[in-house]
Amino acid sequence: MSRIHTPATVEAAPTASQSFLHTVQKMLDSVPNLFRVVSNSPVALEGYLGMSGALSKGTLPAATCERIALAIAEVNACNYCLSAHTYIGKNLAKLDDAEITANRNGSSNDIKAAAAVKFAVKVAKERGHVSDADVKAVKDAGYDDAQIIEIVQHVALNTWTNYINEVAKTEIDFPVVETRSAKAA
Repeated sequence: MSRIHTPATVEAAPTASQSFLHTVQKMLDSVPNLFRVVSNSPVALEGYLGMSGALSKGTLPAATCERIALAIAEVNACNYCLSAHTYIGKNLAKLDDAEITANRNGSSNDIKAAAAVKFAVKVAKERGHVSDADVKAVKDAGYDDAQIIEIVQHVALNTWTNYINEVAKTEIDFPVVETRSAKAA
């Protein structure tokens, strides 16, 4: 059970959040619990959707963004996000099980994407304190400065959702996938 109120319907959410939730419902044909939990703060929901929308216009391939989300969910031990991004990865980004496993391990079976995922994991684990060699490696793989900024922003946004879901203990409304640390506990 969630530790933070999860409005049961769009209409049960704060009035200022309802238009945002209707937008989510149109995009996804449902309103996952993450969005309903965040709707308790209309400004947080607006910020999350704004950042997500802006990043979707970036130059990183959508599949690479999902790979990063999977890796960061594993790093931060967030079962909600790992479950959601495993579902999205399989069904929308068309990632196979071997690729999802590689992503959860902080890499990819695609050489270029592997550099982005490894860099994202390094950013998360080192809290941004990466080395010159780390930046050079991602550049050598073909990522430009703008894409490096986008990778860091994806790390930040996914870390935020991981933290929200862990603080709230958001009820998982996707097929459940547990992080390795959750399985070990």
